[in-house]
Amino acid sequence: MTDDDRVFKALADPTRRFLLDLLFARDGRTLTELESELEMSRFGVMKHLKVLEEANLVLTKRSGREKLHFLNAVPIRLIHNRWIDKYTEEQISALAELKADLETNS
Repeated sequence: MTDDDRVFKALADPTRRFLLDLLFARDGRTLTELESELEMSRFGVMKHLKVLEEANLVLTKRSGREKLHFLNAVPIRLIHNRWIDKYTEEQISALAELKADLETNS
């Protein structure tokens, strides 16, 4: 499985996207904090976090007895650059040209 495949697999699940949203809102959360936001078992949240870690979307750091979870947005940005930018460049260029044409003709 490639890195892109891992990221797409991780992002395919709404629970994992919700966990990423929580970390985006406030990084460095513990498992207990993340679990309190979901109606599922601690073990279920741990399984979702494992998939996110395997995709490199969540990084962890030990702080004493706690394990803190942090969002790593780099893989999402790489997906954006690879799969979104190249498909929107033509449309953006066309809109910029249209704007320039309209401004010149007014």
